[in-house]
Amino acid sequence: MNSEIISKITELKKKKNAIILAHNYQSPDIQDIADFIGDSLELARISSQVKEDIIIFCGVFFMAETANILAPHKKVILPVPDADCPMARMVDKSLVIETKKKYPDATVVTYVNSTADVKALTDICCTSSNAIKVVNSVETDKIIFLPDKNLGRNIARFVPKEFIFIEGYCPVHNFIYENEIKSAKERYPDAEVIMHPEVEPLIARYADKLLSTGGMIKYAKTVRNRKMIIVTEEGLIYRLRKDAPYNEYYNIGRDIVCQNMKKIRLIDVLNSLENEGPVIKVDDEIRVKAYNSIERMLKL
Repeated sequence: MNSEIISKITELKKKKNAIILAHNYQSPDIQDIADFIGDSLELARISSQVKEDIIIFCGVFFMAETANILAPHKKVILPVPDADCPMARMVDKSLVIETKKKYPDATVVTYVNSTADVKALTDICCTSSNAIKVVNSVETDKIIFLPDKNLGRNIARFVPKEFIFIEGYCPVHNFIYENEIKSAKERYPDAEVIMHPEVEPLIARYADKLLSTGGMIKYAKTVRNRKMIIVTEEGLIYRLRKDAPYNEYYNIGRDIVCQNMKKIRLIDVLNSLENEGPVIKVDDEIRVKAYNSIERMLKL
């Protein structure tokens, strides 16, 4: 059945001049049909350079919004429109406006895991792979960082600036527990602990390396015969085993799963190509303002 669906997807993709982008957390069958797989920064860069007419975005809502912001003349389609990001919904524009009034001399740095209207109120965006570089690039010594309090606190240790945090978090990474990390280290004492910086600072202390998913892939490709405990959404382990099979990868004793990332199935991709929808379209006024904050990040 899957082979028939994949064949139809391949045919329609060529016929309609479409490209499939997928996040590292997507399920294996979605990763296998994607033209590009990456983290938020990598997919943002690709979105801004796409030559095809249609972008099928296999990720969550804010990622498809970002693709539309960067490629407004392309048709951006999110196969399952309720594939959302709880963290992105924890901060709305009214909260940003209120915080900016309290700290008018602060620079607003917003994680790309946010809605377009929040990005529109932002000075510069960041991703988990470039957050330190972004924060260091701004001239002010006071930073309003949102929506991920964990990412913000994890990078604040390395940046001599004052941070004001808006208390959002990723439910998938926030509820990884100390006893799980300790148990994994006991099971695999000679393995490196590679973590995503969306984990709580207490958990981050156990990391040998704090890396974005794209950073994890790059690192795994530079070493050989290493053992690694991967502390992020389980979709990345599939990609690691595929792209860097000369290392060994372990989870923390359970699969860390983002249910929203797993909502898109092969049949949804096929339907989205057949129907050329659901289309994600950001209001022009918001899009232009949001583009400026993302473009400043990409220029770095």
